[in-house]
Amino acid sequence: MNLIRKYNVAAPRYTSYPTVPYWDENSFELQQWSTLLQQSFREHNHRDGISLYIHLPFCEKLCTYCGCNKYITVNHAVEEPYITALLKEWQLYLDTFGSKPRIKEVHLGGGTPTFFSAGNLRTLLDGIFSGAELLPDASLGFEGHPGNTTPEHLQVLYDLGFRRISLGIQDFDPGVQEIINRIQPFETVAKVTEQARQTGFTAVNFDLIYGLPLQTTCGMQDTINKVMQLRPDRISFYSYAHVPWIRGVGQRRYSEDDLPAPDEKRRLYELGKLLFVRNGYTEIGMDHFALPGDELFQAAEKGQLHRNFMGYTVSHTSLLIGLGASSIGDSRYAYVQNEKNIATWQELVNKGIFPVVRGHILNEEDLLLRRHIQELMCNFETTWHKADTQCDAVMDGLQRLQELEKDGLVNVIPDRVAVTSKGRPFIRNICMAFDARLWRQFPQSQLFSKAI
Repeated sequence: MNLIRKYNVAAPRYTSYPTVPYWDENSFELQQWSTLLQQSFREHNHRDGISLYIHLPFCEKLCTYCGCNKYITVNHAVEEPYITALLKEWQLYLDTFGSKPRIKEVHLGGGTPTFFSAGNLRTLLDGIFSGAELLPDASLGFEGHPGNTTPEHLQVLYDLGFRRISLGIQDFDPGVQEIINRIQPFETVAKVTEQARQTGFTAVNFDLIYGLPLQTTCGMQDTINKVMQLRPDRISFYSYAHVPWIRGVGQRRYSEDDLPAPDEKRRLYELGKLLFVRNGYTEIGMDHFALPGDELFQAAEKGQLHRNFMGYTVSHTSLLIGLGASSIGDSRYAYVQNEKNIATWQELVNKGIFPVVRGHILNEEDLLLRRHIQELMCNFETTWHKADTQCDAVMDGLQRLQELEKDGLVNVIPDRVAVTSKGRPFIRNICMAFDARLWRQFPQSQLFSKAI
């Protein structure tokens, strides 16, 4: 527990490097990004294909723990104008590419994608796919709310090629569900899970969170026991990020006094990990557990795991297009983020303007450090024996690792650093050692959630 106290500091989750707060927005130019986007498309589309993230931001209720960009409404008249704008934004990319993209991966995120009717989701995806080639081995997944995912949703998405469904469970304890405003009985989740499998979905993922208000070890054990009855192929076991100064009113429904203390929060994680492993799951990267038949497990075994703004993925594409309000794109050489306000985003798109409001052009050091941080996040080790993997910032990172090595969290040998089994829960701290931009301008206020 001393290590937990020592390393429970604010740390990024490293779905990118540089992390968003350290993007150099002042030197970002939309025309340069467009040129780099075309370059990446020419280099990677034919060989690897592209990934597509579509942000569907609407929810009928506010889940107080949620850190996503969302818009709360019960007015479903917002669906069709939003889809129309999404297809117009996609056309802007098609015009920029100049030739047909080959889609390797699609993820529908939110918000609540199943807020949209099954018919409207079909309209959206038919429009996306009509201008592209969907690769035979493409990985298509969506986030579904157990309370509103219908058999019609499942059938339409299955017919369009989707095989992975991710259900936001979080916790089955009624008291926890009430305080986070996410009421979904076990029977509801079981019904949707069974319907998905009967429809033909071959991969079911459950999202769980530890560190939520009012959580206890007894409640966590009961939640996981229920999860094991349904045996999802993959489990995402996330640390709750309490950042009310960023997330606003939702997370102010409760205070830090309602949250498990850091030592207790760590016990919740260790309990979850123990129960998952006992039930045949393997820990993959950070926050993820998978059964041997799951493609994430298989990718990790082959050293082919990849990480981007969508988290861990088996599709190693260098070009990720983000569509929708607040979406983030990665062209390998540059990052961009869309306008977050839905009305403003729609207005820009309807005028034929890319709705990009911020971005970052990666320099050579960024590209190199991103490579090392990705290797650590995916494979728990990285090497720099080749000249093109070395720079002063890597050597600075090694100096920062000395204390972590003393604590047994990493092994550092010439040209290589490997994370120990003891160090895996501290992977965010380890990656932070190589975050040159963070150390050059260390934040004076808390930008990130706590590492533990």
